Amino acid sequence: MLNLKNGNNPLFALSCLLQGVKMLSHPQLRKYLLIPLIINVVLYSGAFVLGYHSVLALIHDFIPDWLSWLNWILWPLFFISFLIIGFFTFTLFANLIAAPYYSVLSAKVLQIITDQDMPIEEQSWLKVFVGELKRLSYLLLRILPLLLLFLIPVVNLVAPILWAIFAAWGIAMEFMAYPLESRGLTFPAQKQFLQKTRLGALSFGGVTSVCLALPLVNLFIGQAAVIGATIYVHRLSETLVAETSTEKLV
Repeated sequence: MLNLKNGNNPLFALSCLLQGVKMLSHPQLRKYLLIPLIINVVLYSGAFVLGYHSVLALIHDFIPDWLSWLNWILWPLFFISFLIIGFFTFTLFANLIAAPYYSVLSAKVLQIITDQDMPIEEQSWLKVFVGELKRLSYLLLRILPLLLLFLIPVVNLVAPILWAIFAAWGIAMEFMAYPLESRGLTFPAQKQFLQKTRLGALSFGGVTSVCLALPLVNLFIGQAAVIGATIYVHRLSETLVAETSTEKLV
């Protein structure tokens, strides 16, 4: 059971994320960070190289020499598009592949912050993948309607704001899932948790999503978000225990 009151505090959520960044250098976590880092490097590097050569071929085939000055416009557009598309697609698929490792990372973080030498119980890979697919399906079913908003006059003026809010929500859902699943919360229960801690979740997901769009930073922020989410959920449970003890003393 969790005390969700503090979970709605944006500063509380962001402090947990910052603590997650600081714990990236923890010696006991190094081996748990390596595989997700390799996955991120391979996926983002592959996407960048593929996108680069695709744009190069497009320019060569469709832009005549006398319009070569358009290169100054097309290349910045490519890099901006890569950041957006890379965030909304490769981040989700990177999490799908790295989900089992993130689950173990979350368990190890909980062991460290509780200072308990409890065994790390690895969840079934099938169970982890099924949970990740449920979240991915939930997000993808809502991405298309949001993209269509950009085509509607007047509405498209607020579409970027709605997209940013949705992105923050989706990222919070992704990374909060690991500590919540370890507590036995099903996907509907996880959504309910996020709804009750909406401000905290959106703050956590918003800052994480911005970092995921930054080159190089996006290679490490996923691991930091898993650590931060684990700290966030644990501190909410600690608050509940502390308040319960205080009530008994009174």
